[in-house]
Amino acid sequence: MNYLKDKRIILTLDAGGTNFVFSAMQSGKELFKPINKQIKGLKLEQILTVIIDGFGQLQQLAEQKAVAISFSFPGPADYKNGIIGDLANIPEFRGGVALKAMLENHFKLPVFINNDGDLFTLGESVAGILPEINALLKKNGNPKQFKNLFGITLGTGFGGGIAINQQMFLGDNSAGVEISRIRNKLYPQTNSEDSVSIRGIKRVYAREANLDMNITPEPETIYKIGIGHMAGNQNAAKKAFEEMAMVAGDSLANSVTLIDGLVVIGGGLSGAHPLFLQALVDEMNSKLTTFSHQQISRTELLVCNLETENGLKKFITSSSGKIKVPFSRDLQDYDPVKKIGVGISKLGTSQATSIGAYVYALNHLT
Repeated sequence: MNYLKDKRIILTLDAGGTNFVFSAMQSGKELFKPINKQIKGLKLEQILTVIIDGFGQLQQLAEQKAVAISFSFPGPADYKNGIIGDLANIPEFRGGVALKAMLENHFKLPVFINNDGDLFTLGESVAGILPEINALLKKNGNPKQFKNLFGITLGTGFGGGIAINQQMFLGDNSAGVEISRIRNKLYPQTNSEDSVSIRGIKRVYAREANLDMNITPEPETIYKIGIGHMAGNQNAAKKAFEEMAMVAGDSLANSVTLIDGLVVIGGGLSGAHPLFLQALVDEMNSKLTTFSHQQISRTELLVCNLETENGLKKFITSSSGKIKVPFSRDLQDYDPVKKIGVGISKLGTSQATSIGAYVYALNHLT
């Protein structure tokens, strides 16, 4: 299927913890500027009304009738049946909310709901970092091509997704790739999301700057303090992103050990990558010490920072050489270095998620 030539319209939504972004997609592109709606402070019925109104506005603006609704929503959820469970970041959802059935009853269209991290990763595998990196490798004469992508989103929560051959990995219980539940390296009694999130950044800054949480600035301001563009406690700001990088890097090292693929980062906190990405990559490349006091690499992979000139050069440069075939004069190419890269979304989280939702719907329509 060439989704870039498909003229069917799909209505999409990127549902964050406080902000909902509605888009209408056709031929892999947004038909018009996305519609943003805030849900902070709203009750459940009000949030559901926002969702209905948002999709209704999209349909009114579109020149032709949509063929489906496909969008992301946080979990836990029974995504196949479109039932949203008890959400940590949108606590108004409790006891199971039949969102798919509600929307199908209202709009008389097929509705597909998936995890935001999954759809973000699918979008990046189809139209984002994966084809971009594969094209760059080919351009530079490197025969290596990637088909596996691990995506994470950093923001209100810590989300994840896996795409293999442009297909989402979903799991058997709508509970796949819940990276937020990996044990926190620095605080083993809790999960990784307590450090890899907006609240994690604010908590550490408040602790290091000796501030009350009520007057602690938002991560965007903390980042500007950290890079010296605003007044504040610069050491506290750097420490906040350093802790996030260590915990995220440890979680990703666990993940890529199982997946062995590229990593793409999105979400609101990804814009602060100059302050944390190299530390995250360094954590993934760190060492373990065995009981026999031998040091081994954290993973079998060399992890490269795709956002730095040196890191990108190291990644795209082939380390392949010729080896002899035993009992023969023949030679065979062999690359002893297993490399992956970590990069920031070039599409933007909302756009990547919309493309993922669009492609998923087209693949599942009869």
